[in-house]
Parts: sequence; structure tokens; C-alpha cells
Amino acid sequence: MRSFFKNVLANIVAIVLLCAVFFVFFIMMLVFSSMGNDKAVSVKNNSVLTINLKTNIIDSPTEEEVGLFNISDKSKSVLLYDVLEAIRKAKTDDNIKGISIEADDLHAGMTQIDDIRNAIEDFKKSGKFVYAYGNAVSQSAYYLGSVADQYYLNPSGMIELKGLATEVAFFKDFADKYGIGIEVIRHGKFKSAVEPFLRNDISPENKEQLSTLLNDIWSSTSTKMAVSRKMDTAQFKTVVDSLYGMIPELGLKYKLADKLIQKTEYDQMIKSKLSLKEKEKLNKVSLAGYISSYADEDKSGEKVAVLYASGGINNGDGYNDIFSERYVKYIKELQDDEKVKAVVFRINSPGGSANASDEILFELQQLKKKKPLVVSFGDYAASGGYYIAMAADKIYSEPNTLTGSIGVFGVIPYYKDLANKNGIRSDIVATNANSQYYSALNGVTPYGVNLITRSVEGTYKRFVHFVTQNRKQTFEQIDSVGGGRVWSGVRAKQIGLVDELGTLNDAVKFAAQKAGLKSYHVSSYPKRMTPFEQIFKDLNEEDISARIIKNKIGKANYEILQQITDEKLKSEVKMEMPYQIKIN
Repeated sequence: MRSFFKNVLANIVAIVLLCAVFFVFFIMMLVFSSMGNDKAVSVKNNSVLTINLKTNIIDSPTEEEVGLFNISDKSKSVLLYDVLEAIRKAKTDDNIKGISIEADDLHAGMTQIDDIRNAIEDFKKSGKFVYAYGNAVSQSAYYLGSVADQYYLNPSGMIELKGLATEVAFFKDFADKYGIGIEVIRHGKFKSAVEPFLRNDISPENKEQLSTLLNDIWSSTSTKMAVSRKMDTAQFKTVVDSLYGMIPELGLKYKLADKLIQKTEYDQMIKSKLSLKEKEKLNKVSLAGYISSYADEDKSGEKVAVLYASGGINNGDGYNDIFSERYVKYIKELQDDEKVKAVVFRINSPGGSANASDEILFELQQLKKKKPLVVSFGDYAASGGYYIAMAADKIYSEPNTLTGSIGVFGVIPYYKDLANKNGIRSDIVATNANSQYYSALNGVTPYGVNLITRSVEGTYKRFVHFVTQNRKQTFEQIDSVGGGRVWSGVRAKQIGLVDELGTLNDAVKFAAQKAGLKSYHVSSYPKRMTPFEQIFKDLNEEDISARIIKNKIGKANYEILQQITDEKLKSEVKMEMPYQIKIN
């Protein structure tokens, strides 16, 4: 028997050791593989800068998701600022002869595409060519690709050009059916983040702001596409309304594409353009590869720091999204760094926790006392995302940035009817009058509702107070454009919620000018995680379960699930935008 147990124990130890060795080997392979992808690329003569499906354009390093759950993802994430710099450099780089846009889909936001499109327009002034090719082309990819001198489509391809629409999911009947009570407190008739819990349709106020917002964005993007394709706006509208791009022959007939050819023929056409011989290889350089070719340039000396804040705003510490504890630390480090002479705060956020937003704003106010602070808006700067901009010396917005949403709400779910239907009751013993002002089984007491209402109203007044200080307007003026309403960047400029329409590059140039810098380099914060850190940040039980669910049901469905199950909904006053708009 003793021999038996020895053998069993020896086998267990061997299995454990084998698993440990395999795990270490697996991790080392991942790390070395990731490091190998970052080797600098040598750009040869007659090269073509290529924007393709492997290009994942992100606004902030915190948006990069590399780890155990997406190791098979072959895309390479590049920062928007680096993309714009790469296109600018390529304009005068003798080795780069042109740009090829080969993206059927595009992992980028609407303001990011706008910036890249503008950068390519500027690139074309060099006289170098810009061509585009597509198979099954999304609307966002076509918006970028339409800037090309010539657009080529696969003979069996399609262009999904359809205009913009938004769909709002409502949960009121679901909640009523299953006995889920939802107590809602909000300030602002346009604060529609809570509408899905109150109604079964879009309110007139929300319909008004959505219609204005979508038409503002579509008017801008459709006009640019029509001009690039040499169509008048009426003709372009007919093409979009009729979905002509879905049929390749109609796409060609109505000037969405210049020619229907296979990808091999497209590459051969570029080779002929470059006067390459039959056996010579067409040298395509990806954005990530091109950026790596000059990444080691000397960056010593004075700096303009770009601090990226992308995602929802939360209390606590965390890398992805905007966590107050971590961002307070970032801001203090930039304040104390003597080489950093100015800071650009790049915001791409629909908001979140009111408390966390307030913490971040305070630290930015302290930073501003020492150094110029310029804010640049990305796709979103709404609710808490707008609130944290209120320390800025100057605010730049993109024309299509979803801006404002100056409003506050609180949502408190409870399950009394659901519990009672299933034979569950509760009773309470307490030491004070409001020890149990909230219970998942009994909801909120009348005094609790009154208290939370006062909190929401107080937070709204504090929000508007900071806006009045920064925008130099009265409470009544800000309240009239607040109420939770979201505006496009163009309209935000008209009503005084931002100072200028401009890009991240514009914000950086102004920050350097305000700091009196003639020579400087741009440094990004927070720093990107190393491959090792990226992999091991997934080894958290809660994060693992969340990523498994997200991968299984998809990102969009996961965000809807979060709206119903988020514990923070019942414990925090929120400054958050109710929806996102993407050009798909």
C-alpha cells in the first residue's frame, strides 16, 4: 500500500511539474513572439504605406487588449497620434511613393477616421498617389477609402453605404414582467440614459437630440464622400437611399467605385505605377511597421505630454478605462516632471462615476496652476467626460465629437415583486431610522429617494458651476444647453461649450506655443504595458469571467448586459452618456 501511495504521489508531482514547465514555456513563447513583432522595419525605396485590416487604430494605450484571451488576434494596435505623424512623415519621405487603403472594415472611431482622412488629403498635396481597394466594405471603411484618387472594388464585392441610424433597447416591460423595480432620479429632460428603464419608446426630447446629432454627423461625412467622388449631394443621397453600393455593377455605374478588379490586378496596377519589373516585389509597409522605422529617434529634451483618458470613468484602480486612483497618480507625476512643460489631456469618454470625475477634475486644476493644460476631445466628451475637461486653458473638439450631456442621474434596481412571486419575504431590524434606506428586496424608502434626489440635484449644480467658470457663462446660459443634452462638436462650438474645432495635433501645437516651446517632442501617457504585463493582467478571476462572457456574446451585447447588472448603478450618482454612435 505504501508503494502505491508513493507511486500516486510521484505521478501527481510529475504532472504538476509538467504543467508548470508547459505554462512557463507557453508564456515565454507569447512574450518573445510579442517582442518579435516590434522589431524596427527598414523602409526601402518604392514602398507603399498601407492601411489594412491588421491596423487597429486606438485613441489611448489603455484601449489595447493583448492577453491570454486574444493571442490569436493578428491586428496591430497603433495610436491615432502616431498614425497622423506617420502620414505626415510619409508625405516628404522619398522612399514612400503612395498610400494604399485596403480595409474592408476599420477599427477606428468616427473622429479618428476624420483625422486620418484629413491627413491623407494633406498627403495628396505632395503629388503622390492614394489608391483604395475593397471587397465587402463597411461604411466607415468606405468613408476613409473614398478620399483616394481611385477606388477599386472586387467584381463580387459590395459597399455598405446606408446612412446613420440608432436603435435604443428598452427594459421597462422586461422589468415589469419579472417583478424588477427600478427607482430613477435624474436632472435634465434630455438625460436619456435612464429612459430604457422608464419607457418603451424614445421620448420626444431624446428623439429630437438624436435626430439633430445624427443629421449633423451624416451631413458632414456624406458631404465629404460626395465631394471626393465628384457627385452632387442630391445624387449621393439617391445612391445611399437606394443602397446601390450593395450591387458591384451599380456601385460602378453610380461612381462609388472606379473599376471592378481582382486584388491581384490591383497590386499589379500599383507595380506598374511604380515601374516595377514583373519579378520585382511590391513593397508594402504597414502603419505599425512604418512607425517602428523611426521610433528610436532621439526624444530627449523638453516635452509636451499627452495624457489619454479613454473609456468609462470609475472609482478605484485599473488600467483599462479611466480609474480615478490611477489617473490622480498620472496627473501628479506629470505635475512633478520638470521635463514636461505642457500637458494635453485627450478625452474619449461617455462619462461614468460623478465622484471619480470630481477627483480627476480637482487634480487637473492643481496641474493647471503649474503648467498649460489643453484638452482635446475624441469621439466622446460627454457627461463625466465633459466634466473632467473643465480645468482646461483651452478645449479643442472634433466636428463630430459627441459633446456635453451636462446632466446627472441615479438608478436603483430592486426585486421585491420578483421575490414575493417566488415566496421570498424579508423583515428588518435596525438601530437607526435609515439604517436600511435601500434594500434589494424592498427598494428605497421615501426618505432615501428624497436624499438621493438632493444628491443628484447638488451634483448637477456643482457640474454646472464648474462649466460656468470654464466657459465664462452664467448658470442660466449653461442650464439652457445642459439638461443632459448631447451636441455635435460643431454645435458645441456654436453654443460655447468648446473653444475651437481641431485635432489632437492642433491641441499639441497650441500647448507647446502656450509653454513657449520652440523645440519639443511629444510623450504619451499612460505608458503602454509590456507584453508580459498585458498577458498577466488577464489572470484575475473577475476579469477572466468578464472576458469569457464578452467574447461569447459580443462586445455590444455585453455592454447591454452591463447596463442591467452593474452593481455601481445602485450605489453611485452617475454622469454618463446613454448611447454610442458608430459609423459601421
